[in-house]
Amino acid sequence: DGTLVNTARQEAQREGVADRVQFLEENLFITELGRATVLTMYLYPRVMAQLMPRLFTELAPGTRVVSHDFEMEGWRPDARVTVPVPGKPYGPPSSEVYFWIVPANAAGTWRWRAAEVDYEATLSQAFQALEGGVRAGGGPGRIEQGKMRGDEIRFILTAEAGSRALRQEFSGRISGDTISGTIRSAGGEHDWKATRTRRGSINISDK
Repeated sequence: DGTLVNTARQEAQREGVADRVQFLEENLFITELGRATVLTMYLYPRVMAQLMPRLFTELAPGTRVVSHDFEMEGWRPDARVTVPVPGKPYGPPSSEVYFWIVPANAAGTWRWRAAEVDYEATLSQAFQALEGGVRAGGGPGRIEQGKMRGDEIRFILTAEAGSRALRQEFSGRISGDTISGTIRSAGGEHDWKATRTRRGSINISDK
């Protein structure tokens, strides 16, 4: 809305912050997003659905996304807050605020060795949620409660490694095709470092 853009510019000038902000009138779907560290939206769900693929391909992991009143279909928010708005001229006297953190891509096959056990895990990722199977010391296992929060990865691994039953809590950070972090188990805590041997893609469809 050109009129509102001009009003915003005038208000920025009046408040003495015109050199610190920009208000642009341009096509939402070709506007550069990649430099953003925080993206706020007040858009209808159908518009957000069109925009969502760009959020995963252009925004860096850890970028914060906030939406007023409307959520993105399929992408479960990391947090949701109801804000009282006593003077709201329409609907209930409150607003819903939804919050997401853009996840890094952890999908694919990873290998690592820890505590003399060789691991190979294949992870599938839907939005920030992870699941998958694993081989630990030659025995089968699975990934549970897997989640990405920006470049931070967390999951629980359960497996049969030879004669041992394993239950380990993994945490770490992804940098490209490498994960570095910590393993916690009944035997204590130690470091781990994994390498991705095959890259997958994030599923951003709830279908």
